[in-house]
Amino acid sequence: MIYLDHAATTPMRPEILKVMRPYFSGRFGNPSSLHSYGLEARAAVERAREQIAQAIGATPSEIVFTSGGTESDNMALRGVLQGGRHDKVHIITSTIEHPAVLETCKSIEKLGHELTYVSVSREGRIDPNEVHKAIRDNTRLISIMHANNEIGSIQPIAAVGAIAASHGIYLHTDAVQSVGKIPVNVNDLNVHMLSISSHKIYGPKGVGCLYIKKGTKLTPLIFGGGHERGLRSGTENVSGIVGFGEAMRLAVKDFADNKRIKGLRDALIDAVLREIPYTQLNGGRERRLPNNVNFSFSYIEGESLVLRLNAKGVAGSTGSACSSKKLEPSHVLLAIGLDPVDAHGSLRLTLGQNNTEADVKFVKDVLPGIVDELRQMSPLYTNRDQDEGTPK
Repeated sequence: MIYLDHAATTPMRPEILKVMRPYFSGRFGNPSSLHSYGLEARAAVERAREQIAQAIGATPSEIVFTSGGTESDNMALRGVLQGGRHDKVHIITSTIEHPAVLETCKSIEKLGHELTYVSVSREGRIDPNEVHKAIRDNTRLISIMHANNEIGSIQPIAAVGAIAASHGIYLHTDAVQSVGKIPVNVNDLNVHMLSISSHKIYGPKGVGCLYIKKGTKLTPLIFGGGHERGLRSGTENVSGIVGFGEAMRLAVKDFADNKRIKGLRDALIDAVLREIPYTQLNGGRERRLPNNVNFSFSYIEGESLVLRLNAKGVAGSTGSACSSKKLEPSHVLLAIGLDPVDAHGSLRLTLGQNNTEADVKFVKDVLPGIVDELRQMSPLYTNRDQDEGTPK
């Protein structure tokens, strides 16, 4: 099986499992205990915190462990509501955010707060000037993802950070997809909060973190014993945190491999656009994650395409794994200007460390035939010459 869905999750690296294993049994202490078992667990948690902080240019005290990207996003967005003295808070975000941000924003609106959703270009990028124009007197937070999970577009976060700083507004970025693939430094990006998820960088599921810049005021979502500087109560997932720290260390160590992955990505894009008509690349060629490919194939359903590819031994996706059971077209593809029919015919292929030239060649060989077979069953395809505005 050829796995090309690394944006959904990544396989855990064997060396990460190796460092985690002792904390499932022999080193089982509670990090809050004062005896040797607890001190050993606490040391492991703090060592991982240092690994993660070092990887993104933060200090260890600015890293708060969570259950993953979704909780980190919620902590950032909901935490600002009572972290200041504003009765009615205004938040700026974009139309292509991950559901962890968009659904949280919807819940915030229901509480009476105000949201502005900034649009994106055809390539899936925001204009920092539009963010600037959206600022109000009560704007407390801007939340823009660093890189999109569906089309891989990389946002100008540093420029937005400069705008936010000049107005005394908090900036949060969801960096779940970008960490480990492109340089991520919280100081260069000028962010107050940044979300990371372990399982996107070959670590375990169920653990992540939120970088919170010193001085940022947040109200916790979970109350209890005051763990994680009082921002996230609950006994820490020691084995998961240890694996997360090792995953970050290895991501930095092996960062150069992204150049090889980018070459595979470009070869796949060129071949598909050359060999399959009525096809377009979603998102731009530049300022794109090095492992992300997203196509729209007119006249077919993306779900059928994914199932046919799976039968051939290729695992791909139609978009975000978190929304894969929804029947609606991708909100990201609609936001960049695709009509609902073409949005339904999307395919996301995301490469990883274990993929090879042979994997890409196999996809290039089988994909045209699958697309043609599905199109032959579509009346829209057989009647395409009669349609107005048919993409060429």
